[in-house]
Amino acid sequence: MSETHPQLQIKLQELDQELQDGEITAKGYQKRRTLLFDQFGAPTTPQQQSFQPGGLRLHNPDDSAHPASSRGALMDTQIRQSQGLEALDGSGYNQASNGYRGGHEPSRLQVRNAAQPPPPYSLEGQHARQAEDSYPSSFDNSSSPTMRSSNYAFNPENDTSYRADQGQILEPDTRQSTMVNQEYFSDFAGQQRGTQQGQNYGGPQRYSIPEAFSPTVGIPPPILQPNDLPPASAINHLLPLEPRDFTFAVYDPHDADIPMSKFDNIAAVLRHRGRKCPKDTAYWVLDQKGKEIASITWDKVASRAEKVAQVIRDKSNLYRGDRVALVYRDVEIIDFAVALLGCFIAGVVAVPINDLRDYAQLNVMLTTTQAHLALTSETNLKNFTRMITENKLTWPRGVEWWKTNEFGSYHPKKKDDVLPLDVPDLAYIEFAKAPTGDLRGVVMSHRTIMHQMACLSAIMATVPKDEDNSNPDLRDSAGRLINRRDSGEILISYLEPRNGIGMIMGVLLAVYGGHTVVWMEHDAVNTPGLYAHLISRYKASLMLADYPGLKTAVYNYQSDPMATRNFKKGTEPNFSNVRLCMIDTLTVDPEFHEVLADRWLRPLRNTRPRDIVAPLLCLPEHGGMIIGMRDWLGGEERMGCPLNRFVVEETEAEIESSPIPVPSTGFSSLIGSSSAKPKIANERTEIDQVLLDREALKTNEVVVLAIGEDAKKRSGEPGTLRVGAFGYPIPDATLAIVDPETSLLCTPYNIGEIWVDSPSLSGGFWALPKHTQSIFHARPYRFTEGNPTPMPVEPEFLRTGLLGTIMEGKIFVLGLYEDRLRQKVEWVEHGVEIAEHRYFFIQHLIITIMKNIPKIYDCSGFDVFVNDEHLPLIILESAAASTAPAQSGGPPRPLDTALLDSLSERCMEVLYAEHHLRVYCVMITAPDTLPRTWKNGRREIGNMLCRRDFDLGALACVHVKFGIERSVMNLPLGVDPIGGIWSQVSSAARQDALEGQEKQYSGFDYREVVIDDRTSTPLNNFKSITDLFQWRVVRQSEELALCTIDGRVREGKGIIWKKFDQKVAAVAIYLQNKCKIRAGDHVILMYTHSEDFVYAVHACFCLGAIVIPMPPLDQNRLNEDAPAFLHLVGDYRVKAVLVNSDVHHLLGQKIVSQHIKQSAQVLRVDVPPSYNTTKPSKQHQGCKDLGLVVKPEWAKPGNPVLIWTYWTPDQRRIAVQLGHDTIMGICKVQKETCQMTSSRPIIGCVRSTSGIGFVHSCLMGVFVGAPTYLISPVDFASNPMSLFITMAKYKVKDTYATTQMLDHAMAAIPPKGFSLHELKNLMIATDSRPRLDIYPKARTHFQGATLDRTAINTIYSHVLNPMIATRSYMCIEPIQLWLDTRALRRGLIYPVDQENDLSALSIQDSGMVPVNTQIAIVNPETCQLCHVGEYGEIWVQSESCVYSFYGSKEPFDAERFLGRTVDGDPNVRYVRTGDLGFLHTVTRPIGPAGQAVEMQVLFVLGAVGETFEVNGLSHFPMDIELSVEKCHRFIVPGGCAVFQAGGLIVVLVEVFRKAYLAALVPVIVNTILNEHQVVVDIVAFVSKGDFPRSRLGEKQRGKILASWVTRKMRTIAQFSIRDPDANDATMDAVPEDRAVTIQGSPGLNERPLSMTQRHQDQATKRFSAAFDPNYATNQNLPYESSIVESPPTDGPSPYEDKTPKTSMPEYFPTTISPPTQDEGLSNKDYFDQPTTDHDPEQTPLAKPADQQRRNNGYSYPSGPIYSQPRQQEEKPAMLHQQQQLSSSLQPQPQLDNFSAPRKFNNGAFATYHPGVASSNGALSRVRPPPEPPKNAFLRSPSGRGGLRVMNPVTTRSEDEEPWPQETINAIKRYGS
Repeated sequence: MSETHPQLQIKLQELDQELQDGEITAKGYQKRRTLLFDQFGAPTTPQQQSFQPGGLRLHNPDDSAHPASSRGALMDTQIRQSQGLEALDGSGYNQASNGYRGGHEPSRLQVRNAAQPPPPYSLEGQHARQAEDSYPSSFDNSSSPTMRSSNYAFNPENDTSYRADQGQILEPDTRQSTMVNQEYFSDFAGQQRGTQQGQNYGGPQRYSIPEAFSPTVGIPPPILQPNDLPPASAINHLLPLEPRDFTFAVYDPHDADIPMSKFDNIAAVLRHRGRKCPKDTAYWVLDQKGKEIASITWDKVASRAEKVAQVIRDKSNLYRGDRVALVYRDVEIIDFAVALLGCFIAGVVAVPINDLRDYAQLNVMLTTTQAHLALTSETNLKNFTRMITENKLTWPRGVEWWKTNEFGSYHPKKKDDVLPLDVPDLAYIEFAKAPTGDLRGVVMSHRTIMHQMACLSAIMATVPKDEDNSNPDLRDSAGRLINRRDSGEILISYLEPRNGIGMIMGVLLAVYGGHTVVWMEHDAVNTPGLYAHLISRYKASLMLADYPGLKTAVYNYQSDPMATRNFKKGTEPNFSNVRLCMIDTLTVDPEFHEVLADRWLRPLRNTRPRDIVAPLLCLPEHGGMIIGMRDWLGGEERMGCPLNRFVVEETEAEIESSPIPVPSTGFSSLIGSSSAKPKIANERTEIDQVLLDREALKTNEVVVLAIGEDAKKRSGEPGTLRVGAFGYPIPDATLAIVDPETSLLCTPYNIGEIWVDSPSLSGGFWALPKHTQSIFHARPYRFTEGNPTPMPVEPEFLRTGLLGTIMEGKIFVLGLYEDRLRQKVEWVEHGVEIAEHRYFFIQHLIITIMKNIPKIYDCSGFDVFVNDEHLPLIILESAAASTAPAQSGGPPRPLDTALLDSLSERCMEVLYAEHHLRVYCVMITAPDTLPRTWKNGRREIGNMLCRRDFDLGALACVHVKFGIERSVMNLPLGVDPIGGIWSQVSSAARQDALEGQEKQYSGFDYREVVIDDRTSTPLNNFKSITDLFQWRVVRQSEELALCTIDGRVREGKGIIWKKFDQKVAAVAIYLQNKCKIRAGDHVILMYTHSEDFVYAVHACFCLGAIVIPMPPLDQNRLNEDAPAFLHLVGDYRVKAVLVNSDVHHLLGQKIVSQHIKQSAQVLRVDVPPSYNTTKPSKQHQGCKDLGLVVKPEWAKPGNPVLIWTYWTPDQRRIAVQLGHDTIMGICKVQKETCQMTSSRPIIGCVRSTSGIGFVHSCLMGVFVGAPTYLISPVDFASNPMSLFITMAKYKVKDTYATTQMLDHAMAAIPPKGFSLHELKNLMIATDSRPRLDIYPKARTHFQGATLDRTAINTIYSHVLNPMIATRSYMCIEPIQLWLDTRALRRGLIYPVDQENDLSALSIQDSGMVPVNTQIAIVNPETCQLCHVGEYGEIWVQSESCVYSFYGSKEPFDAERFLGRTVDGDPNVRYVRTGDLGFLHTVTRPIGPAGQAVEMQVLFVLGAVGETFEVNGLSHFPMDIELSVEKCHRFIVPGGCAVFQAGGLIVVLVEVFRKAYLAALVPVIVNTILNEHQVVVDIVAFVSKGDFPRSRLGEKQRGKILASWVTRKMRTIAQFSIRDPDANDATMDAVPEDRAVTIQGSPGLNERPLSMTQRHQDQATKRFSAAFDPNYATNQNLPYESSIVESPPTDGPSPYEDKTPKTSMPEYFPTTISPPTQDEGLSNKDYFDQPTTDHDPEQTPLAKPADQQRRNNGYSYPSGPIYSQPRQQEEKPAMLHQQQQLSSSLQPQPQLDNFSAPRKFNNGAFATYHPGVASSNGALSRVRPPPEPPKNAFLRSPSGRGGLRVMNPVTTRSEDEEPWPQETINAIKRYGS
């Protein structure tokens, strides 16, 4: 071989080496070896040369013998047979190197080299195929004239009319990729390649995993300890039923001498039928009117099938076992049967595809099975072509379509001139949808089919012909049945004939038994009398039907019997020939069976009506095979189960008095009669139905109350359930009842999942090995006595997903696994808490709903697993939910919300009364809107499809109602539900739990001396930055000090230190002489980012003026910027506004100047003059020469020099004061922490008016003596690359950025054209919790620019300190922790593993403390240091902390800077940040030689003022909002706001769509409940763009809250989850109505307020009532009737919960809460005078749901209105509430909306306010104003945003005011 094929020898040696190295498997080795031999044309091994003449080409066939009759053995054989396919290349179809000839492409559908793209596909016969590579001709007349048309093939790729360039939309090339990446399967069920199929095929695992052992896990249940051994009763397992195994042979019904066991497959049987009964009719096809539209005989069926097989062999070039799609309509059953049988003969695997309308599903099936040939009819092809064209789709790639109706018949030249059959083991792949809607293909082998057919034929053969006493099993000496029929049966069916039981009975069994099939369209049963007439006309002996069709026919007969009897004149229906009525169903309806037998079959002359009714238990998900039905085979004693439990023993007298049978005449009454049967003493009662205890079923127990006729008589008793039996399992089946959660065998009389094993069942799914292993090869377990280890039970079983039980060997099914609801119940018994689950079947609930609630069209139900408990949901379809016009073309019909609400309420009450089911949620949709599945031509609601759409928020729901109080039981409570996590009780509980842990405080790296790196001069000797600046001028006069960079990275004129000094002096002289600026004057600096700004800053420092930097006004947001500017002017008495030329031009524009002028008039503010400092008079002397030096008193601590103003997203101002000592301290910390030197320049870009941006732009260059480069933010916005090129060009080492900067840069530029390897510290400033995505994004994006991964660092920058913590030079990546959210809500820090806790909160560290800084984590209420393991408020001590809040006269603001710990050093004074966080110690190997270094890092959680408390647990709104924003795709990113208002938790959501918002409400509520254990009260929706946002796109929380409370928010719909005034909550999508009134009776033109509107009204009343001293604190608001809300009931509900559980008291009385500072404010009376301090927008809203707490015996409400303790008489009301809470706790108690006063060590109280920042960062002080009058809201004289009460000011309505008044109103709303 080596001499002939040297290259082949080399390839084989390489292949052998790969096998030895373990790089490929043995199977892959055989594939590759075969491929090499084929490519080089070398002779193969004898095994590879094996070929069976006349069949399809085989590539390593396996002629193994048939295994025994078990699915496991069958599977092994199928695996070996499937390896014949794997002789090809492992990546796809085989393609020989010589496959091309004459420039033509190979006609074979194969890809032999995965690396090459597949050629265009054509299945037509091409003569370019080489002789050795082609099939031998099957017939001599392959082009015989029997072909009706030679144009039978259609290839879209060869048809120019369907090419992609004809305007069609091309889809992803999924077909090609699938072929190239095709993997040959290790077994017939396929082998997944990772996530190859994605989400398009297979779906998730079916079964839940609530227990330690799951059916999808290949490990046994946990091992028990010896003392935990189960008792003897517990190990009394119900062992699997053994097969009955019928002992006689099955013979051909047409020839008693031919045993059917001689045939190996259906194809052989078909040839036998064509020879033995050629002229017998095989099929009659009827339309919906009962007219015959087609028929065919068996010889025609066989001939046409042979022709299909011949064409496939000769024309397709497919291999044995390749897949062929069959695409036919249901009425084309003959064409379908011919194509299916032709595939069997040709040795290819058929793939029936029934629905062409679902293009995506069609593509999945073609792609998954790699079917490149599709057989169809001409009509189907035309319809599909039309659909492709209309929807602008593309044809499935690589598929050729053949029209089999043009093939004609096969006529051999010689009789019996047919090739021997050589079929693979696989017969067909049936695709079916699981209950969840996931598409899965089930493989069926020929042996499986033959086993199933033998069982069914045996059952059919033993069915008694009539009502006689002869033995139906009587046989002759040869074993043949005596009472057998002489011909096949006549089967009439209307079920789907292309899959499932319809195909098994209508095609496969018809061929196997030679039966005649009469198939009619399913609509035929709707015509009264037609179905009975057809049964009589064709003398059908077998009926195949389902319940919907039978009920239609039967009830039509009951309503009008004569319509059936007189359907055709001269003939009457006669059912005497019917021997079996088979009903396809999953659950038996015994009540209908009585009607069917006694009132339809018996009146229509059937003598055995009760016996012929036989429900079929099929597995539609697993191929449709039958696992149980009524039969007369006998042998039940071999099953191994007791059969004599129910025995009827009667006395002799009773026997004598039994009725005497009357001979039947064959006639009966119109609607039936009864005939008595003799009773036999001690006869074993036939268990065809039982009466069960419904309550026992809830615990999976079976308690039989009655059987048989007794069950029928007692079926109306309450609390009972009548269940029918299917019969025994099929004779070759092994059946077990298994607990679906634990896989343990159930005990007798328990409900479990039915597991079955039989050779008549499929062996697995196609291409889903994981699903196959868990579903088709499940292994049950059992306990044995004395052994704690559960032992596996043989054999492996198929999990049917059906729940039921076995009684005396018969199968009783209650429903599907997915259709069972569960609900947890809890109670206390003998002091022990007990929790169990109760189970409910949705079918039983649906029956109850349909019987008891009117106006319900259909319904569905399921449970959702939320917050570790199962919550049941019911979805109703009602015409009341439809908005369809009453008349065509008319307006939409309005919803009757009162009716919808009553239906929802009634549903909850009925289910609780009948089943004790506590419904969590009821949703209502219009009829025919729920997702449905097709079954036998009818659409049925899919419960799991509804659940899928529910999870996606895709239901067309218009009404939703929750029953939170009854159903939700798993809500957590804090240690102190009233006091919260910071109360004394909660704090003491945490300290006790963390006793022994260290206190949380950081180290202190104190550096007193700061040395200049050039001169070694101590920089700390300078008292001000001005002194240092003048020293730099002397030392570095000729060096570069300042330079600007434009958007094209071009340098401006460089400014040296000397020139810098002269510029500053010129501006200072200009200000001194022209502007008359003196020391202590306030000056606003409004500059663009330029040198002029730096000059002005230092000039003001030289003059002793107080600098207030401010960014230029944005003319697009003047309604915010202009009032902010004017309030600065008014509050601080600004003397001048310094500007440069750009800003001077901006202020001179008419729109800006007029806006400022009009606003100033409203606010009564004098606008100071503005001065342009761009071109002052030149000075040739410096500042020191002109005497412009800092006087000593200016540098004293406490003297204001610089005012930084911060603006929250709500445009609320926070102003802090800095002196020269603070400025020097900030620079000192920056320099020492970042190791900054004069050799590396500084860059200033954005946010240069405050914080780190101001420090780098104006100060650090002076402090370290380095040049400063200024880049305008405008230039950066237009060209972000300019900043990074500047960094690279000047080798900048330390710089700063913001998250918005990086987001913009990464979205706008690629990291090309610059290198950042010199950048060592890119500081990203954050004022709260760092974003998790910013570091990985920046690292990935700038990796190409060689930016070190450790150079991207976040810093914790606060308004009180620009750098509290930093990650600079830590040399490690961010430290990420996952925290247990449940512990976090209790104030504890508990890190967890992300893999073990998917709900954990992920946070990143903010770095370590810089030099001269110390951090302490302190309890904000007790002022004690927190222990390691809990979080607290971040207190900081540093030289870089600001001096104070500027202009604030509040004592509490001063206390913020006087923080002292109780248990720490009393001499250390801290600054309180108002942020929550904790210190965490980590160890990293970053020391010398990889030594471990211990680091203490800070984690910031968020502002304490943004948190709110529920049930004593603290929540961060940002986390809840993030969960909501991620829960649905229709929610705008960043479009959620959560807050408390009036004691209610409100969720405002910004959405893209407006339709069916009710469907989103449960998704949002469930998400919050599941992830945060909070039940919200109101969910409101606004349209996209209606959320007020800042210029940076941040949510303006304060404005959102204020606009919602004052009803100014334009909400689309609002939904109340819990109504505080009712026991239950009602929700409707009620649009916002602007015409309604808040108080008083509705006017003539006004409609009553809906409940959702009334929620806002009640909140407004609570706020207003707080100012009424006569209004009782604990007075409940009056009840208001509503069309949406049910009226209050007198007395208890008639449906009382009888289930024992923890007591759940009613809600606390609703108390009246004081208004927050923005809630309930009249926009007309917002201000009455300009501010002199801070403006109202600066103060945070008082905590809307502030909870009342006790402190020293008095109750202190929050907010500035109340400052002193309430009167003593108010104390009992508070104590009453506390007693209520202590006596019994509600799952979600409604607490008063007063926040607890925080008592500090100096006796002062402070209140924490959520949602917005305050003037002091996050805390606001309760101060004592005088007792307020009522009904007036005006700003306080202090200007801090508090409210003072005075006489209201009357103004006109906004709608009546012209534009200036609108401007005034805008100023009043957003002015501060």
